Amino acid sequence: MAQSLNQLAQTLKDANKKMQLIYAFNGTGKTRLSREFRLLVDPKEVETEEESEEDSGIKVLYYNAFTEDLFFWDNDLDADLNRKLTIRPNAFTNLALNFLKEQGQDGNIVSNFQHYTNQFITPKFSEDFSEVTFSLERGGDDSLENIKISKGEESNFIWCVFYSLLEEVIDILNIPEPQDRSTPDFNNLEYVFIDDPVSSLDDTHLIELAVNIAELIKSSISDIKFIITTHNPLFYNVLFNEFNRVSKTKTWRLEKLNDGTFSLAELSSDSPFSYHLFLLSELEKALQNPNNIQKYHFNFLRNLLEKTSTFLGYNKWEELLPQESREAYYRRIINLSSHSKHNGEEISIIDENDKRVLSFLVQEVKRMYSFKSPIIPIITENGTV
Repeated sequence: MAQSLNQLAQTLKDANKKMQLIYAFNGTGKTRLSREFRLLVDPKEVETEEESEEDSGIKVLYYNAFTEDLFFWDNDLDADLNRKLTIRPNAFTNLALNFLKEQGQDGNIVSNFQHYTNQFITPKFSEDFSEVTFSLERGGDDSLENIKISKGEESNFIWCVFYSLLEEVIDILNIPEPQDRSTPDFNNLEYVFIDDPVSSLDDTHLIELAVNIAELIKSSISDIKFIITTHNPLFYNVLFNEFNRVSKTKTWRLEKLNDGTFSLAELSSDSPFSYHLFLLSELEKALQNPNNIQKYHFNFLRNLLEKTSTFLGYNKWEELLPQESREAYYRRIINLSSHSKHNGEEISIIDENDKRVLSFLVQEVKRMYSFKSPIIPIITENGTV
């Protein structure tokens, strides 16, 4: 059913589940949904957030692109020496960083960061936790101070700050009696909303991260509810498997519709979400009406071939293409999938010949590798299979 993001946020709130897991392509609206949900549960005006830093009634902790925007670089453009990551003060950072400083959590943040990135890169907080510098410590004269870390490492560091805070908050709220807790700051916390944590990790660390998040959430015995959104199928599947036997879990797929509204479809709890089958179903839906075919559908086909080739043990995904004219098909897919990776990212007119090629290749992939789908049957010379 088509809904606005505000209505979807209300649906998530009304679900009243301990854990909700949402899959969506990038560019669909996950970050905006997390913002709408935060405003629904804790409707403070953005302009007054700094004024409410002493408010102990925090109801939502969320990690998303807005969280990352609170950390920005001062690159010392004049001297090019004293590079530092500056932390913008607001209600969240004031509360979180003051709390982490009091708890002596800088060491935990550093160890988590080094585990997921590079053991030789060391973050160093300023005394008031308002700035962070990074050094590359190899020993001897090879050490470098005040280095600029990569965007992926920066994202990882910010996540480790949030994750360290979340660990402490769950430990505190697991103490049943409020008067026995070390701080009342989180007594009114109702939700934790996590939108796509650390997408730059390799598969091994991404799996480990998903398992760690799941273990942390399952360790929570308070009434906090958790919502996680992701575009990464591996991350989704690991979390799905971790929560599969938890009865108070609901799984969704978020989709942006052509008219600008959204749909939130409940996914089956019987089996993990199969990304390659979802891509195939999206391609088949587009082929039902060729006027709907866009450039990004060739990217879907490429992703489908990549996932299938990996599963079958091929070194190159183009080896799955029909042998006749393989090189021509490969070049056409490359040319049409080199941009517009996600639904809605780019609209381009596709000529009729390219539409026929897409239809043919989808049918051939289904036929050669025994894909079954209820949407469009495979057509052969002898009839329908």
